Amino acid sequence: MLSWLGRIAMACWRPFSQYARMNKDDSFHNDDDSSISDSLLWSRDLEKHSYGEFSFAVVQANEIIEDHSQVETGRDATFVGVYDGHGGPEASRFISDHLFKNLMRFASEKGTISEENLRSAFSATEEGFLTLVRRTCSIKPLIAAIGSCCLAGVIWRGTLYVANLGDSRAVIGCLGRSNKIVAEQLTKDHNASMEEVRQELKSLHPDDSHIVVKKHGVWRIKGIIQVSRSIGDAYLKKPEFSVDPSFPRFHLPEPIRRPVLTSEPSIYSRVLRPADKFLIFASDGLWEHMTNQEAVDMVYNCPRSGIAKRLVKTALRAAAGKREMGYDDLKKINKGNRRFFHDDITVVVIFIDHELLDKNEPAPEMSMRGFNDNVGPSRFNTLHG
Repeated sequence: MLSWLGRIAMACWRPFSQYARMNKDDSFHNDDDSSISDSLLWSRDLEKHSYGEFSFAVVQANEIIEDHSQVETGRDATFVGVYDGHGGPEASRFISDHLFKNLMRFASEKGTISEENLRSAFSATEEGFLTLVRRTCSIKPLIAAIGSCCLAGVIWRGTLYVANLGDSRAVIGCLGRSNKIVAEQLTKDHNASMEEVRQELKSLHPDDSHIVVKKHGVWRIKGIIQVSRSIGDAYLKKPEFSVDPSFPRFHLPEPIRRPVLTSEPSIYSRVLRPADKFLIFASDGLWEHMTNQEAVDMVYNCPRSGIAKRLVKTALRAAAGKREMGYDDLKKINKGNRRFFHDDITVVVIFIDHELLDKNEPAPEMSMRGFNDNVGPSRFNTLHG
């Protein structure tokens, strides 16, 4: 039987001349022997950013896609955002519309990108969404139960900043000894499945014996939600947003006395090192089916073009295999019903070409949204000077 790395190598070194620069539903996939296209898969195979190239892919499972995402490129910086919504798309869409703008506002005021500016941008985005909830909950009460994980990364002048709420994940591929690629996880998973998270919640809520409850084999906060940090989910943060009992899925048996979830991100920064070769930003839909090391091995051993799409397809094949079916069978299932097999999945791979880090060569300034073919101008010019 072939090892995992052997299978990766065989998959990666097939001819790859058929890659299209952009692909939402064409039928020519070098890593897929079938001619059946996946109409729910969107990708940009390879684009340029200030310090190298990037690959971007999204697959939809829900009736309305709840993963929103963006890549913003500028002369001195690159921004990546992955926003995995739950309960509906409103929170993740709001983050996509406001988080980067908030970051640029604080960065412009301070004249720099920093951990403090990133934290302030998260806080402003949370407050903005809660204001929206407050304005609209009388018309749409369930908006109080809509939230989103939020993963953001910025490379600015050779330094990487990563901020995270929830269980999307950023992983860096570093070249180790004997030229072997090593996966290093840069974010913490804020998920009740983690013993560390359960202990944190219990210590913050010593008087609440039901702060984490195991239901159907899955640990959930208040028996409802798995992630412990998010944007939105107002009903788990402020008593004023309690959900009507007629919606039992989101009904709490007693009013909350203090916030159950938080919007305080975990933040990490580092000066990029010569051994740092690429970054993978992805929603948990990818990590359900691949380990960090498996994903990093695939990126390192495969051609750059279309690598995000290849990672998504690998996850989809694994999801299909768990249901004893093939990817071709999965492709025939409509959105909405696809959610019974896999989640919405977003993957962005950012390659770091160190020879470009010290140069001031012009790079395209553009704003790209996942699952959207329209590309607009970037706002990174606010940092020029």
